[in-house]
Amino acid sequence: MNELTWLEILMAATASTLVRYLFFASLAWALGYLWFRRQWFHRKIIQVMPESAQVRLEIKHSIVTVVIFSVVAVLTLLAVRQGWTQVYWKISERPMSWWWASIGLMILLHDTWFYWTHRAMHHRRLFRYFHRTHHLFSNPTPWASFAFSPAEAVVQAAIFPLAISLMPVHLTAFGVFMLWQMFFNVVGHTGYEYNRPRFMQSPIRFLLNTPTNHIMHHEKMRGNYGLYFNFWDRLMGTNHPDYEHRFEEITSRPADRASKPDSVAAPPS
Repeated sequence: MNELTWLEILMAATASTLVRYLFFASLAWALGYLWFRRQWFHRKIIQVMPESAQVRLEIKHSIVTVVIFSVVAVLTLLAVRQGWTQVYWKISERPMSWWWASIGLMILLHDTWFYWTHRAMHHRRLFRYFHRTHHLFSNPTPWASFAFSPAEAVVQAAIFPLAISLMPVHLTAFGVFMLWQMFFNVVGHTGYEYNRPRFMQSPIRFLLNTPTNHIMHHEKMRGNYGLYFNFWDRLMGTNHPDYEHRFEEITSRPADRASKPDSVAAPPS
């Protein structure tokens, strides 16, 4: 890799992933748990603020995941250099319509990969080794978005080499996909519902997921296995039966309700 060693590349990949994780998670934390915690508390899905010890543990597990993701990124780059993937370097090699389409296809592929691997990791023989760590947090915060066990981190990271092996992808399109997946993951773990009450009366509810859906998964331990979209859960009958009712209850709470957070967890340090 020119004058760079693989160790230097690994360090750069780790720093890049860590900066993105810190940016999205700290921004979501600041908005929901510091600056607007009282104004938004009526939209807090679980009406309890997390303890500082929980937040520190979320960050600890997430940093391990960042390192594992970075190792997979370096191995993926090696595969790209060996010509084992379909990455193309010149954006003019393919129409811009494909550039956009490849992002959409990667998102669809990731959602499918996530649903089925996530559901598999809930099998009683796999849960302890793969998914138990993520379920230590029944009331997660944005810092839990990458709080995986090492084994689950490898499974989650596998989508990246898989995507660029199955379809032609320009690196800039791949970069957009990477930003999207991290942003959506953090939003799903913020613990707040941002959608309007009318969401559940619109056809879009059959397509898009909501923070309520994923927080209920943490809370109930079963059902609601999807990531970006809700169609796999609907097709397979794995939406939690109370999902839509819970969403409507959360989004119908008055903004001036008496219940307010008496205290919040200290910012992670």
